[in-house]
Amino acid sequence: MAANQTSAKHRYQIPSNLLKPLWLRSRESLVDNGLVYDPIAARACQRCQLAPECFSGDIDQKQLLHATLTQLCDQHVSDFIKRNPDGWIVNVGAGLDTRFYRVDNGRCHWLELDVTENLLWRQKLFHNSERYHHVCGSVDDLSWLEQLPVPEKTPVMIVCEHALLDCSEKQVAKFIQALGCHIDSARACIVLAGDLTHTKLGQKLGSDHYGHGYSAPGEAMLGYLPWARWAKTYQPLEQNCGRWKLWQRWINKVNFLKQRLTPVVVQLRW
Repeated sequence: MAANQTSAKHRYQIPSNLLKPLWLRSRESLVDNGLVYDPIAARACQRCQLAPECFSGDIDQKQLLHATLTQLCDQHVSDFIKRNPDGWIVNVGAGLDTRFYRVDNGRCHWLELDVTENLLWRQKLFHNSERYHHVCGSVDDLSWLEQLPVPEKTPVMIVCEHALLDCSEKQVAKFIQALGCHIDSARACIVLAGDLTHTKLGQKLGSDHYGHGYSAPGEAMLGYLPWARWAKTYQPLEQNCGRWKLWQRWINKVNFLKQRLTPVVVQLRW
């Protein structure tokens, strides 16, 4: 018992907003036929002390929604890497994301962007490599766009799974427009919140409280970047997962609701 108490004292007390996504992936890794297998997250969580906020709400439902969105992002990044094996992925607001370890092909280059204190937590839990770098930057501080070490005409994908969810629509617009102005051609894989996520129904689906809400996220992104080639929206309820309840799968058949009750993944190409 004394040894366990000593071990607990040495666990990292990571801010809950950073730790919760890691913990949800860790839980999903223990599910039979889970949507995301992330043993690195499971090992990292053993070194962390969980905050009470991690247990708030319907954890199983939040886990399912989070895992589905993560799986969607993984699929889009993997597809990009298959088409562009030497491409660059810029992960903005990386937090404690482990996607590099899940989808790496041994050739792609990866930049993890976040504020300094978050990068310090990453360095404690994860390892660097010659193709994997930490860079200071965020969706608000866009100075990193002037200093991207990406060779000219190299395929680029911008990934933003969590950072934009806390932003207002004005901040999202500024971020998307800055990407389009500084990078001639790229893809973006971003997660945006629907405008009904705050409702009782949205909360029952596992949604949280976010900084913005769109009734048509893909169309909104085309409005911010009129010269974009296309924008495609992917709803988590579209995914073929038997763990979604029947009434939840039924919602996806209601066109005016299906993009609005949860966060969705938007792919933007310009």
